[in-house]
Amino acid sequence: METILSISNLNKRFGPLHAVKNVSLEIKKGNVYGLLGPNGSGKSTTLGIILNVVNKTSGDYAWFGGKLETHEALKKVGAIIERPNFYPYMTAEENLRLVCKIKGTPYSKVTEKLELVGLYDRRNSKFRTFSLGMKQRLAIASALLNDPEILILDEPTNGLDPQGIHQIRDIIKQIAAQGTTILLASHLLDEVEKVCSHVMVLRKGEVLYSGAVDGMSSKQGFFELQSDDLQRLVTVLQQHRSVEKTQLENGKVLVYLKAPLEAHELNRWLFEQQIVLSHLNFRRNSLEEQFLEITKTLA
Repeated sequence: METILSISNLNKRFGPLHAVKNVSLEIKKGNVYGLLGPNGSGKSTTLGIILNVVNKTSGDYAWFGGKLETHEALKKVGAIIERPNFYPYMTAEENLRLVCKIKGTPYSKVTEKLELVGLYDRRNSKFRTFSLGMKQRLAIASALLNDPEILILDEPTNGLDPQGIHQIRDIIKQIAAQGTTILLASHLLDEVEKVCSHVMVLRKGEVLYSGAVDGMSSKQGFFELQSDDLQRLVTVLQQHRSVEKTQLENGKVLVYLKAPLEAHELNRWLFEQQIVLSHLNFRRNSLEEQFLEITKTLA
């Protein structure tokens, strides 16, 4: 799979503040990557460096396998790293046509991108009449006018109401489905879980985890079980070689694993121990639970 961006041991210092600490990341074509971390974790600084608006202290990064100089490579990148900034007295269409003129992009792209972000019906409305969510969608349309190979978004739903957040997330999914690679910085666990395939967790400039979203935890998830005799169920479960620990919660036994175990295997084994289950459900840890586990383990 083609590599869009490679980051290797990237560092940035602002005086005594070490804002980015040895960050490495490889972004493959067609995936949606999340930079996850609280404010001050180094997300925006990292994006600023790769977009050539912040000077690195040390380390390297290369666009498209290093085949292009940074200024040439950035012509194939769409990015929104600040609040949308358009002429307030111009319409949505007029603003995008101006961007086309600056980028040397055909005007025909304006209609296509307005339809993509759901603003075609408001193409003749002035920018100053737009809500914050509409302004953000127009900014996404603008960033997509040159059909970039990768779209970079810094906190795209920040400050939006629930409806605006939902609209932006749907647009991101639609863009990704069309094959555009996306790099998304966010402090919202829920956002990354809903739209990203891969995630890098940053805290105080340091990488705590980098990989697939559903691989953030080494745990295999856990089972929820119920039977007529919960105490006997717990006693028997503790004898299984794949069970790490059990926990009683709200009338259910939660079973945490230290080795992979299929639901049908567990059910059959318990039946052989003369325990009949009235409830069996496998739950994978939420991203929030995994995130808390990672930050606790690697603190």
